[in-house]
Amino acid sequence: MTAVRPAADDQRAAVVAGFLGWTLDAFDFFLVVMTLTAIAREFGKSDAAIALSITLTLAFRPVGAFIFGLVADRYGRKLPLMIDLVFYSLVEVLTGLAPNYVTFLVLRALFGIGMGAEWGVGASLVMEKVSPRYRGVVSGLLQQGYALGYLLAALCYRSLFPHFGWRPLFFIGGLPALLALFVRARVRESAVWRETRHDSWTGLGRAIRANLPLFGYITILMWMMNMVSHGTQDMYPTFLQRHWGFGAQQRGDVTIVSMIGALMGGVAFGLYSDRLGRRRAIGLALGAAVAAIPLWAFAGSVPLLVVGAFVMQFFVQGAWGVIPAHITELSPDSVRGFLPGFAYQCGVALAGSIGWLEARFAEHLDYAWAMALTAATVFVLGAVVAQLGPERRGVAFGRGAP
Repeated sequence: MTAVRPAADDQRAAVVAGFLGWTLDAFDFFLVVMTLTAIAREFGKSDAAIALSITLTLAFRPVGAFIFGLVADRYGRKLPLMIDLVFYSLVEVLTGLAPNYVTFLVLRALFGIGMGAEWGVGASLVMEKVSPRYRGVVSGLLQQGYALGYLLAALCYRSLFPHFGWRPLFFIGGLPALLALFVRARVRESAVWRETRHDSWTGLGRAIRANLPLFGYITILMWMMNMVSHGTQDMYPTFLQRHWGFGAQQRGDVTIVSMIGALMGGVAFGLYSDRLGRRRAIGLALGAAVAAIPLWAFAGSVPLLVVGAFVMQFFVQGAWGVIPAHITELSPDSVRGFLPGFAYQCGVALAGSIGWLEARFAEHLDYAWAMALTAATVFVLGAVVAQLGPERRGVAFGRGAP
């Protein structure tokens, strides 16, 4: 028996759905990052208090990954993805209506559930459909939906925030609900899931328990990798405002340039990982990111600052571009909807306080030193953990796999 390769149009539709789902998810998340100081001012709170909402979002992402990942392995990838798109769209719109700080925190926690659900379900659907020979480059493209979402959030912030404030930006976050219609009409269920699905919850539970050591390793890897990304992104607009005195348009411009670098780096290193390996690509990207820290954090002029922002995110997201392929390849067919997504989001939860910690460090040092020291530490740790783990580059999925 050989695995049936999905038709080209089905593969393209799955990639588009996965990419846009993660793009819009990241867009919604980074609206808080871009508007953090404005929200703090309206609610009469400190930067660290609003950064706590980012921590809550990250902390609740495992809840979404757990619930929707189990459903995805038991009942299929497609329906959970559609439900999640509608759920987090609704929560995002309600965030724009939050009357007070407590309500805002609750809504950001609920958004974390929706955000946590999307990645694992979407990534498993996409990776199970594309050819193994293109898995790395598609992985890089898929993960850079995150960078594109940040870029779009920066564009909206730059163009709309000075005129309308922060609340209307979250109304735009209702758009992902429309993507659910596309998924319903164009994306077919994963053939790999149909071949390997469990007939009962008991069988699924046994499969999960059998892979607990692998789950532990991926969780630690994702802990390090999320500190790499969130440690260089979440407080960066605040760094530009507090350390450089930039206004909304300047912060938006620098962030946009950095995310262009991220998009390029993710695809480049994803392609590289198809040729020379997942772990090697991650290690190379993080090593280069360490070398970029002085330019990124201590630039002596605005042009150098912009170059540093571009270079830093090229390498940070270069390392991340390898992740969807790497951890879905490590995960067995029968738990691919649950295990990589839940481990990813547990890693997010462990890394979730990094923005708050940077804000607290900056109260005693300054933002430049706080972010530079944090980045150097997590880059080295991330590279070490990646090199110590297993790799299954190019493994075939499904029962027909050799």
